Amino acid sequence: MKPTTYALAGLGFFLLGCQAQEQGGAETQAQAGPAAAISGGEAISGAGATFPFPIYSRWAAAYRDETGNALNYQSIGSGGGIRQIQEKTVTFGATDMPLQPEELEKHGLLQFPTVIGGDVVVVNLPGIESGELTLDGQALANIFLGEITLWNDQAITNLNPDAELPDLPIVVVHRSDGSGTTFIFTDYLSKVSPQWAERVGAATAVDWPVGIGAKGNEGVAGNVGRSIGAIGYVEYAYASEAGLTYTRMINRDGNAVSPSTDSFMAAAAGASWDASQGFGTLLNHQPGANSWPMAGATFILVYKQPDDPAATAEALKFFDWAYANGDDMASELHFVPLPAELTREIQENWRHVEGWTG
Repeated sequence: MKPTTYALAGLGFFLLGCQAQEQGGAETQAQAGPAAAISGGEAISGAGATFPFPIYSRWAAAYRDETGNALNYQSIGSGGGIRQIQEKTVTFGATDMPLQPEELEKHGLLQFPTVIGGDVVVVNLPGIESGELTLDGQALANIFLGEITLWNDQAITNLNPDAELPDLPIVVVHRSDGSGTTFIFTDYLSKVSPQWAERVGAATAVDWPVGIGAKGNEGVAGNVGRSIGAIGYVEYAYASEAGLTYTRMINRDGNAVSPSTDSFMAAAAGASWDASQGFGTLLNHQPGANSWPMAGATFILVYKQPDDPAATAEALKFFDWAYANGDDMASELHFVPLPAELTREIQENWRHVEGWTG
């Protein structure tokens, strides 16, 4: 399946009766003109992270079928989601980089996670299938720093002694937009490579030393799929649904692991979630024999005192429904549902939102 068609064909995505729009990896959204209510309910408008777009799409379609109410979600990257909620142009923002407590307090925002997933490294190498190539954090950092430029570099062949790696230039593909997927990726590289931490750092958008920029997980997936010798990073659902080749990674315990819901769950096993800190837990580079090294939760931002309390209450009803009904859908798309005790704590924390009576 071609990566550019994955959001449509792979998910059967429809929101508000309109098709999602994708043009060369540009923002993906459901467009419905005015935010009209359906069946007497308030329309829900959100924008932000592309990382959870597959599951939000699936949830939205099922929610509309069951309730008649609609979600208009623009998949524009975490940076755009943070900006739009701060500018109050959407009911909720979505980000994979949790905001710090002081930032939440400054803007009067409440933050909570929805699902857990993982970044994966994807490659386009002749003769290499998913799980056949292994990388570690230092080699990955050096590739994205531009210090490893060929696929048969000694640092890669040492990790893959049985692989026939070509004498082929590495084509680096990275996000061009502000992205929580980028934050998870660069935060991981900062933890395993002092050189990366010093030269580049961790953020939703960084000054990339090398590479081709593409917009959204969709754009990166599309560029890697079209370019022989390419390497990039995307959320796992995009790699899986688009049929891209992903690598194994050496984790903190020194084990080569493949991306899966089990390895994402292992990374989150010891996590501590604190409502007073906006549930802003990072799951990168966690210990554990089976832990995937680039895991992360994705988060929603709403105002505690929204200008439109009814619309915000409708958004919370949607996520309340998703917590109760969406676990199987999340698992099918390789996301990890949140533990029941965490969702109960999140729902209790919603009492701080004006207009929420659930």
